[in-house]
Amino acid sequence: MSRRSRRTPAPLPQRDGIGPVRVRLPPDGPWATVRDHLVERLPVPAAEVDALFAEGGVVTADGRPVAADAPYPPGGQVWFHRRPAEEVPAPYPPVVLHRDEHLVVVDKPHFLATTPRGRHVTQTALALLRTRLRLPELSPAHRLDRLTAGLVLFTVRPTERAAYQRLFSDRLVHKEYEAVAGYDPAVALPRTVRSRVVKERGVIAAREVPGEPNAETRVELLDHRGGLGRYRLLPRTGRTHQLRVHLNSLGLPILGDPVYPDVTDPAPDDFRRPLQLLSRVLEFTDPLTGEERRFTSTRKLTAWTAYDRWAHGGPEPADGSGPWPA
Repeated sequence: MSRRSRRTPAPLPQRDGIGPVRVRLPPDGPWATVRDHLVERLPVPAAEVDALFAEGGVVTADGRPVAADAPYPPGGQVWFHRRPAEEVPAPYPPVVLHRDEHLVVVDKPHFLATTPRGRHVTQTALALLRTRLRLPELSPAHRLDRLTAGLVLFTVRPTERAAYQRLFSDRLVHKEYEAVAGYDPAVALPRTVRSRVVKERGVIAAREVPGEPNAETRVELLDHRGGLGRYRLLPRTGRTHQLRVHLNSLGLPILGDPVYPDVTDPAPDDFRRPLQLLSRVLEFTDPLTGEERRFTSTRKLTAWTAYDRWAHGGPEPADGSGPWPA
């Protein structure tokens, strides 16, 4: 399956905020029909493929339904909607903090993925926002880990997305995170942690390896009490799991982390003890308007404000979990 080309309009509308899939048909092969190819290619039962054809859900680039017995067109393409598996909704929706003609900035809750991936498709910030804000071309300018709460920036127009993405790739966005972890007076802070962090495909945990550093984080202690510390994290780079890896390397794993120091496998509907990591601040000069932008999350880290509730798996506070805007 290939990603939808920006230059090729999809012949099917979005469904639940998710666009259709385009499949390019190989120029040669043993298939007599399009159905034969899709049955072999797609990781679903043949009956599901037959159901797609029966409902007219497989179409050509101009939107014409393809019959199940239609001859195989070498080098052609077909479009259809995947049937998403049943998903467990995240406990809270993303909250819109700012919306204008260029940007939508949301305060994402824990446990909500930013974009569709794996078993999280329709229950993602992108799909929910596209549907509920009626912005089908909304796209993320960057990504935030599913387990991390806080600020995510989306662009309204596809033609403007690259300008905002470059802010992040060129390190022109000031980012501040907060975390709650154990407190160790022997760990001298503030300090800047630099290391080489690698994340291999198919492996859950990233790891530090010898070599030239590619990840840099400044770690500051904001406060401590009762054996816990509240930390400000200022990433200079954006490697996968960088903040979690760096605090763990200091012997201060973030509370609620199911990967560092040990990998666990919580159930998809286990929303107890969320990772105590929050994207608190995004600050940058708008590349289109020249305006100085600063956005601040309204969320709180429960392990700091109400540790007993967090430790016993109680619900997150209501901060930032109100209704969708009209």
